[in-house]
Amino acid sequence: MTTLTPARHALRRPPPHRPGRRETVHKWRRRLPLLPALIFTVVVTQLPIVATLVISTLQWNILKPGERHFTGLSNYAAVFTDERLRTAVLNTIVLTASVVIISVVLGLGLALLLDRRFLGRGLARTLLITPFLVMPVAAALLWKHAIYNPDYGLLNGTLNAVYRLFGAENGPTVDWVSNSAMPAVVIALVWQWTPFMMLILLAGLQAQPGDVLEAARVDGASALQTFRHITLPHLRQYIELGVLLGTIYIVQTFDAVFTITQGGPGSRTTNLPYEIYLTMFRKYEYGEAAAAGVVVVIGSIVIATFALRTIASLFREEVSR
Repeated sequence: MTTLTPARHALRRPPPHRPGRRETVHKWRRRLPLLPALIFTVVVTQLPIVATLVISTLQWNILKPGERHFTGLSNYAAVFTDERLRTAVLNTIVLTASVVIISVVLGLGLALLLDRRFLGRGLARTLLITPFLVMPVAAALLWKHAIYNPDYGLLNGTLNAVYRLFGAENGPTVDWVSNSAMPAVVIALVWQWTPFMMLILLAGLQAQPGDVLEAARVDGASALQTFRHITLPHLRQYIELGVLLGTIYIVQTFDAVFTITQGGPGSRTTNLPYEIYLTMFRKYEYGEAAAAGVVVVIGSIVIATFALRTIASLFREEVSR
């Protein structure tokens, strides 16, 4: 029996399959119904991005329509050098970091609670998820009027009740939004985003291998040791996923800032989306607003890339089990 050399073996390989005309036509017939949806998606998503990129290179103030001209990257330079925009960037970082960190910590505590069996756990889970289902504007209006309002809000009403309980007539009238603008927005957003973090971390807790936890109990590990050495390392990727997804959404927060504080007082809560709104509809600087929007989109894409990598690693870990 003779053996084939690699050259002869390569010569005897079948030629690569080339689709014929009938097969090509059949493939295009299957794809043709998707063409309107593809065109619609391109028109709705990609053309506005192209238009925004073009506008970001123009010096365009709507109050001076005859002075529109090309300025290159000067609008991007203004984004990084303008004092108001720098303040907006700093406020965005403080707002996002505060909401994400507090929401993750509270969500982890609630997830650990709901991971245990107790009477009424289903009802408790439903009630804890409810804030995330409220529309952002409705949630902001609820906090602004029903809780923070100095005249009839829940906080001042509770303070007055406590003062009357101790014999005083009424407590001081505190304007919570004016005195503590950033904490007011942070608390409202934490109330809304904690259920989101709780759901992600609860899914991670329920994905823990039961045999590992049972082995730790048999070996005499305490609850704190089990959480520190087994549960927390297991939840690392789920925490990363929650942080990344929460950051993507909270960076773009506009509803709470516009409804509760309108960026004030003194621009203490003006974040990038609200500053873009002011640049567009108060200063009428279309080019500068478009450049700031492009910067926000690029930052969101960078964060989303890390989020997608984390999600992919989670899927790979589940498949490998």
